[in-house]
Amino acid sequence: MTAPISDRMDAQRIKIQDHAILLSWNVNGIRAVVRKGFMEWFAETRPDVLCIQETKAGPDQVPSAVAQPPGYHAYWNPAERKGYSGTVTYTRIPPEEVIYGLGEERFDREGRTVITDYGGWVLFNVYFPNGKRSEERLRYKLNFYDKFLEVADRYRRRGKGVVVCGDFNTAHRPIDLARPRENENVSGFLPVEREWIDRFISHGYTDTFRRFHPDEKDRYSWWDYKSRARERNVGWRIDYFFVSNDLLPRVQDAFIMDRVMGSDHCPVGITLDVSGL
Repeated sequence: MTAPISDRMDAQRIKIQDHAILLSWNVNGIRAVVRKGFMEWFAETRPDVLCIQETKAGPDQVPSAVAQPPGYHAYWNPAERKGYSGTVTYTRIPPEEVIYGLGEERFDREGRTVITDYGGWVLFNVYFPNGKRSEERLRYKLNFYDKFLEVADRYRRRGKGVVVCGDFNTAHRPIDLARPRENENVSGFLPVEREWIDRFISHGYTDTFRRFHPDEKDRYSWWDYKSRARERNVGWRIDYFFVSNDLLPRVQDAFIMDRVMGSDHCPVGITLDVSGL
């Protein structure tokens, strides 16, 4: 049985003027996590933006307080297939524009992307595909990566700062998973997937957690349910906040909330100075 959600966020809860707390969490089913205390955790933590992946539901399938929490704008992008994938962005900061998907039907039918444009900066909430099911699905994942990067770079060319968060379904370096050698031939740590993250970084994006914690080991965001891996901290860091390099001086902190229970993932976050943006 999964323990109830807990974690007061400690110092990260302290609100600094003009600094926004942005969180991202793959909840592995929002209806399930609501039953484990999600809304109580949300009310206590009070982030400025909360990006959720793998909702497995739309706003018409959850209580009204979940569909539209008081004090937040809520932007849902459910998958066409019931009980699968899906994203939602809850934001106190009103966006100027909201875009659902990447503009390509084969990707957008799975509800994997919500883009909120705040004027000077853009936030991508993305649930990247998992490639473990088959070779075909791995190709789909890599094609999705490429389409995402094309869209993100388009915003960069328009002079906007870009923040990207979500479940990337890939651990970048050996430090980012407990057993790298055993997983060299497993999707999620394949050379071709890791090389794409290298390419993403080469386009001018930075992994914020590694910026603040370059050598910190044993910090993960996903653990396998079946093997009870969380109890032994045999995990993977596959949930990220990346920012375009022009925004990097505005990132005040990056963290993993690995004491928060309720899903096979835990939340990750950053504190971002949004003054003047």
